[in-house]
Amino acid sequence: MTLAASERDIVFYDGDCGLCHGLVRFAVKRDDDGALAFAPLKGSTFAACVPEARRSTLPDSFVVLTCDGELLLRSAGAVRVLKRLPPPWPLAGSLLRLFPTSLRDVAYRAVARVRNELFARPTGACPVVPAHLRERFLP
Repeated sequence: MTLAASERDIVFYDGDCGLCHGLVRFAVKRDDDGALAFAPLKGSTFAACVPEARRSTLPDSFVVLTCDGELLLRSAGAVRVLKRLPPPWPLAGSLLRLFPTSLRDVAYRAVARVRNELFARPTGACPVVPAHLRERFLP
């Protein structure tokens, strides 16, 4: 069963980051219900969904806009993505929530600082998205 677009969270990601691309591939592979849509942070969907004043204050790696209109940053966004995937991933999200957000975000920021050195940037060409997934990738 695929969820309606209004029931999806939108995962905004850094289109130039190998780690972010890997996380998107991870989520797409497991998200059988279509609970998540994906769009680059530098894309028109992000510009349309998040006001300019707010965009300038957000991290440049990973932001989740929930279907309820809430913006989740850093580890809170990662936890939300895990909780929207099928089992066992919601359990992993629940386990992460046992740690205080401040501690989770310290780890998140540490990885974010070195992500470009640790993970290869995606090649110049975008991967071909299968037809059944195209509606979940927004500009």
